[in-house]
Amino acid sequence: METHDYSVGLDIGTTKIVAIVGRKNAHGKIEVLGVGKAKSLGVHKGIVNNISQTISSIKAAISEAEKSSGVPIHRVTVGIAGKHIRSLQHSDYIMRENPDKYITDEDIEILKDQVKKLVMLPGEEIIHVLPQEYKVDSEGEIQEPIGMHGKRLEANFHVVVGQMGSIRNIARCVREAGLEMEALTLEPLASSEAVLTTEEKEAGVAIVDIGGGTTDIAIFKDNIIRHTCVIPYGGGIITDDIKEGCSIIEKHAEQLKVKFGSAVPDLEKDSTFVTIPGLHGRPDKEISLKSLASIINARVEEILEMVNTELKAYGAYEQKRKLIAGIVLTGGGSNLKNLRQLANYVTGFDARIGFANEYIANDKNQYLKSPEFATSIGLLMESLKIHDKKPIEKPVEEPKVIEVPQAENTVEEVKTEEQEITQHIEEVKRTKPTFGQSILEKVKKFFEEVE
Repeated sequence: METHDYSVGLDIGTTKIVAIVGRKNAHGKIEVLGVGKAKSLGVHKGIVNNISQTISSIKAAISEAEKSSGVPIHRVTVGIAGKHIRSLQHSDYIMRENPDKYITDEDIEILKDQVKKLVMLPGEEIIHVLPQEYKVDSEGEIQEPIGMHGKRLEANFHVVVGQMGSIRNIARCVREAGLEMEALTLEPLASSEAVLTTEEKEAGVAIVDIGGGTTDIAIFKDNIIRHTCVIPYGGGIITDDIKEGCSIIEKHAEQLKVKFGSAVPDLEKDSTFVTIPGLHGRPDKEISLKSLASIINARVEEILEMVNTELKAYGAYEQKRKLIAGIVLTGGGSNLKNLRQLANYVTGFDARIGFANEYIANDKNQYLKSPEFATSIGLLMESLKIHDKKPIEKPVEEPKVIEVPQAENTVEEVKTEEQEITQHIEEVKRTKPTFGQSILEKVKKFFEEVE
């Protein structure tokens, strides 16, 4: 199998690290070749806090993915999240030298590169420069300026910014694990690729990705990314609350949350109890499902209130900016029972659970369609997009490599030719008299004739 046939998405999460190897089939759907999953050690709230542990977790996930897919992995597309991520709106323009020529991808890239030179706060770095709307000369609200004529090209941009240290740490972990980082993508953008439809992005939708350490939000309207943010709370903090509230160990708290947890206590019966084994000879514990749901509800409501604050900051309740498609919940935390109903109640928007089943070919990896793998699938899709653009360049590059030895020969031949010419000129010079010498000869001849 050739290297450009398949792509790899690497999701470095707080609870797990997932590597997915896949390629596009004849129908344009993603065929998953292999999956590697490892417990994430050394990542806290989306930020790497232990380099060596993260490297070993990445290596474990990659080796599992290599075994299950049967292909070597060298290049990966990595996701980034964390509370250090922030976004801002920026407008910029370029003056084109030749307005008679139509606008190309190159012009847009020049404009993007100009935005990338923006001065950020100390220690910050631009991750994404996402164009929203273009303006050519005085004509505004242009979605696609390529092919148009104009002197001034202007655009509004959604700029995603992150801490330089955190980005460098992720890049180092990937490099130390023996991999090359193909691209770095914001996780909510990756999730939106896998879960959202074009109609939803057009109508207006907010994707809420509830991960282990963070909750990522991305808002779309008119097919344009309008707002992104990262809330530093996720499923992990709910587990911590259960651990503290029920006085049990973390493993049992996680199992309780996954198997019996509910976001709405009113829907649980008072009479239903679950028994937790006691620690080292101590008696078993009985926990009411209603009280468990009350603990979960308090934290989930807090997270949803934060989501609501972000929706208000964007202006989702204004008429022009209204999110017609509502909210799409995804990530591992969205598996929580009755979460959809609670989200509907807190935000006032229709909510659905986002599955990545639309883009994956119906194969043996059915569990990948679960919301917790939405980011990983999205990163794989991003990687495939990058690979789709590259084959155009590849055939041009290859002949160059082949021609190198020939080019060297021709240079040598040219050199030898040059040497021969110079030698010939020198010989001529030797035999041929100079300008002064020829004048002297003529004068001599004249006097001889006179005599």
